[in-house]
Amino acid sequence: MGSPLMHYNLIQKHLLQLELGEDYRVELAMRYQNHSIASALKKLKDAHVDNIFVIALFPQYASATTGSVYEKVMAIVSNWQTIPSISFADSFYDNELMIQAFADNGRKYHPDFYDQVLFSFHGLPQRQLIKCDDTKLYCKKAAACCHSINDKNKHCYAAQCYSTAFLIAQKLKIPKDRYTICFQSRLGNAEWIQPYTSGVISKLAREGKKQILVFCTAFVADCLETVHEIKVEYAKDFKAAGGDHIQLVESLNYSPQFIQALK
Repeated sequence: MGSPLMHYNLIQKHLLQLELGEDYRVELAMRYQNHSIASALKKLKDAHVDNIFVIALFPQYASATTGSVYEKVMAIVSNWQTIPSISFADSFYDNELMIQAFADNGRKYHPDFYDQVLFSFHGLPQRQLIKCDDTKLYCKKAAACCHSINDKNKHCYAAQCYSTAFLIAQKLKIPKDRYTICFQSRLGNAEWIQPYTSGVISKLAREGKKQILVFCTAFVADCLETVHEIKVEYAKDFKAAGGDHIQLVESLNYSPQFIQALK
């Protein structure tokens, strides 16, 4: 099958095209590999479309992901002699249909049977969050600054992650003491968003937790890096610390509800 991310993104592209019909043209692009953003934009340009609508497939906004996509698109079209109307989707961390789709995927595993539920998001260096605080007075200064969305942090990646997790947990009726929000894929020695998933998993095992259910809701399709990190690396660490099993909830992949959300 190759990359699960590419596999499921291509399915999402196909299903969205079917939903939108012949009046629309759907193209898939990858930020750092083929299919490239440049090639996808050229196809739309050659098709003489009236408008281009860009959806970065990251539910929560971060300058390194969504912002990078928008920057690349604008750099490419800036060299065109004629530019059609271009608009960008905002982050969709609280989209009702997406939340329902994630909840439905998790419900199949009966969350009540697990000792703890983790919402593990892709991590970012803390300095990136601080840079996004236009006030320079809120990030890392207010207590639990990421734990609720407000006017000061509504564009903060971590705050949007917390909101996504809260909404899914609410939909599944998971009590607050039975789920944990954490961040994975840390690199280097700089401080990243905490708590770190690796540390949380080891701590839960030492506390006697045997079964953990994990949601990775920073992506809308299964990613090989994330699947390996949770199901292989973290599962090994969990067992070494005394735990039994980690169950990863699949991503949205070809969820009909997510296709409706995109539509």
